[in-house]
Amino acid sequence: MANALGYVSETKTGFSGSLAMMNLNAPIRIEKNADKKAPAEPDYRIFAGWIAQAKSSGREYISLTLADPQIGPRKIYANLAPVKGQKGRYVLLWNPKE
Repeated sequence: MANALGYVSETKTGFSGSLAMMNLNAPIRIEKNADKKAPAEPDYRIFAGWIAQAKSSGREYISLTLADPQIGPRKIYANLAPVKGQKGRYVLLWNPKE
């Protein structure tokens, strides 16, 4: 089951919105990495983000890895997905990795 970490809206340069968790509510921007020079570098920047491809459907999606002292020593993995019926609105879905 997926858990929403926040919501963002599409902008001209990427996405803007907020990350909201128990003791953290932070505005975020997700922007294209204009300085990308190699395929292994992220396509988007927050802390780190990249385009991934779903194995079952083959569709591309944005995968995020978030790290911050306020969220503890472990990284948070999330995916950016469109909100059904709300054009230009997206949700950050928690993707737990053991």
